[in-house]
Order: sequence, then structure tokens, then C-alpha cells
Amino acid sequence: MVWAENTRYPDPSVRAIEPEFQKYMLELAAVERIATGFRWVEGPVWVGDGRYLVFSDIPNDRLMKWDETTGQTSVFRQPSNNANGGTRDLQGRLIHCEQGARRVTRTEHDGSLTVLADSYLGKRLNSPNDVVVKSDGSIWFTDPPFGILGDYEGHRGTAELPTNVYRLEPDAGLQVVADDLRAPNGLAFSPDESKLYVVQSLAVPHANIVSYDVVDSGARIENQSVLVDGAGGTPDGFRVDEDGNLWCGWGMSEELDGVRVFNPEGTLIGQISLPERCANLTFGGPNRNRLFMAASRSVYSLYVNTRGAR
Repeated sequence: MVWAENTRYPDPSVRAIEPEFQKYMLELAAVERIATGFRWVEGPVWVGDGRYLVFSDIPNDRLMKWDETTGQTSVFRQPSNNANGGTRDLQGRLIHCEQGARRVTRTEHDGSLTVLADSYLGKRLNSPNDVVVKSDGSIWFTDPPFGILGDYEGHRGTAELPTNVYRLEPDAGLQVVADDLRAPNGLAFSPDESKLYVVQSLAVPHANIVSYDVVDSGARIENQSVLVDGAGGTPDGFRVDEDGNLWCGWGMSEELDGVRVFNPEGTLIGQISLPERCANLTFGGPNRNRLFMAASRSVYSLYVNTRGAR
């Protein structure tokens, strides 16, 4: 599919699969391509107090910055150690998974870097992929092997640990919360944080999104179940809106490339078609109602009639 900006409203690339998605669609909004020319974009993070978006250009080993006020894109940090997924903590500091350095770091307010995690029980992490921060300040991240499989998105290396999901509490250290997933990838909490959702990229027969109950005052998860079956496509990074819907980066065919939206029960309710596979996304803008989509070589945006969960 070749990108061509839609000049008519409503945008036909935004489609309701179920009637319940229609309330999230805006008749006077269309998909916009706000930046392009990268190799493989990932990990968009909205920085509201600065009115800019930070995202990863993994093979080019850099973090990029798109300024909402000017529409200009510039390098935020290079090298980035092949940074992938990112988020912000409760103090507004950027947290990134660095595939190339096999670690999770925090960018301090003065721009310096603090290493939060690079090993577990004396063994190196594989290649941290995506990360979220819970309301208690704990940092949850996935650790699949993708960044050590070659030299394009990281550096070829040997896995020393299982592909775990970790919980990091700065004062209490690192703990494994899930050790039974095949290449965990994107992750997010439900709005009330009673559920944790994780993409399982190498599940058999194909990728899926699993759901866990969050228990023990938010320190542990249990009761794994499959919420969404990938059905031949590739779910990747995702975020949850205020109603608990999952807005998921998707791809692997022209029909599936873009974003698929699932309600809290796992039913597909909507789709945003893009000309490129979407790897990850986030909600941003002053009202958290602008969806930013990192899709292969470009970043797209779309105003929607909902807000990202806080």
C-alpha cells in the first residue's frame, strides 16, 4: 500500500468492526504521517510537559524527537544502544529498554543515564524490549531474545536467562513475575491495574496476547489466560484507553498492517489501516486523545474520541 494522505472525512482507513467502536471514531479526523525516513521505528513516548514525542529508530541506533509545536523532527540521543520500548516514570523521567546494551536505563532530568537493570542472579539480561510503570512506581519490562539474534537491532549474543517478564522496584531489586512466556513483547496494565496484558510473540501456533490477574498489592501476577489470538498476524506494542480497550500495533500483511483495537473481553472492535506494519503506539497530546503510531519507517497520528489510560 502506498501512502496517500486522505483529503475526505471520515477517513476510510479507520473502520468499525463492531458498532461499539463507532463512539471512538471522529468524523473530522484522519490519519496523518508526521515523520518518515527511518529504518525501524518503535517505542513512542509522549512528553506532555515539553509537547514532544520521543521514539526509537532502532537500527540507526538513535532516539528521535518530534516537536508538536513546530512539526520538526530531530535527534534526541545518539547512540541510544539500540533503544526499543520506552515510557516515563512517576517523576517524568524517561525509561528505556536498550537492546544493544541488554539493559534498562533511566534518563535523569539533567540528561545523564542511570542503569536500572542489566542482570539477574549474576546473568546478563537478553534484550529488554518494552516497559511500563505502575502507579506504585514499580517498573515492569519484558526480556525476549530479539536484540541478540543478530547485529541489526542490537548485537549478536548468547541468551543467559529465560525470556522472563520482570518487576523492578528501585528499593527492593528485580524479581521475575512470569517465566513461562515464549518471547514476551509489548505489555500494559488495565486502567485499574487489576490486569496485566503481555504479547507472546512466539506462542504456538501463533502470537497472542495473554492476560494475568495482578495480586498481592500489585507485586505478583497469576491466572494466565489467552485474551487475543493473533490469528496469523503479529501483535506487538500496545496501549490501553480509559475504557480498557487495547489499541495494538499489528502487521505482517497489507490487510493487517496498522492498529487493531480489542475491547476488554478480547473482541476485535476496530481497525486503523496503515501502509506499514505498526510496531508500537502511545496516546498523547494535551488531552491524551491523539494516537501516535510507530510503523516501520514512519510515525503516524490520529485523533480519537477517547483518552489513553493514565
